[in-house]
Amino acid sequence: MKEARTVYFDQSGDSCTRLTLELTAQKAKDKDIGKVLVASTSGETGLMAMDIITEAKIIVVTHSFGFKTINQQEFKPEHREAIEGRGGIILTCMHAFGGIGRAVRKKLASYQLEEIIAHTLRTFGEGTKVCFEMTLMAADAGIVNQGENIIAVAGTNSGADTAMVIKAANAQSFFDLRVQEIICKPLFV
Repeated sequence: MKEARTVYFDQSGDSCTRLTLELTAQKAKDKDIGKVLVASTSGETGLMAMDIITEAKIIVVTHSFGFKTINQQEFKPEHREAIEGRGGIILTCMHAFGGIGRAVRKKLASYQLEEIIAHTLRTFGEGTKVCFEMTLMAADAGIVNQGENIIAVAGTNSGADTAMVIKAANAQSFFDLRVQEIICKPLFV
């Protein structure tokens, strides 16, 4: 039997970001995990991760172009320059639980399989869904390897409030993805 500490936040969002990143830095060091995925819409959380998590490679996962506004990217160019300048990687690609399925929903008002999976994962919290999704995206992009233990950090609306140690898998091998440990997440009551 093994015991692990999980932190449950009384709230979600920005106010949890610093502690989530500090807990992640400590877990990466303790477990000798070399890659940390960080969800970041504007780049602010990704940049903060670069300051706090110093003993692992930071991979910042962004929204795809056109996610909110056609032909627009929400990630700020100055954050991109700072993160890449310090050796971080930025991954911008189609969301594993979105894409074509989302287009079908918008056009035909009919949910597709990947969006049903996304809604199911949201019962554990928005950050949990995003941790799963960006792990698949990073594996599909070849930035992490299937079977590699990584830490995924995400949040609810903005900032970071969820972190998990995950055994990575490609989207086509979704059911091989494994949550090894929950570092922190919001407590929903």
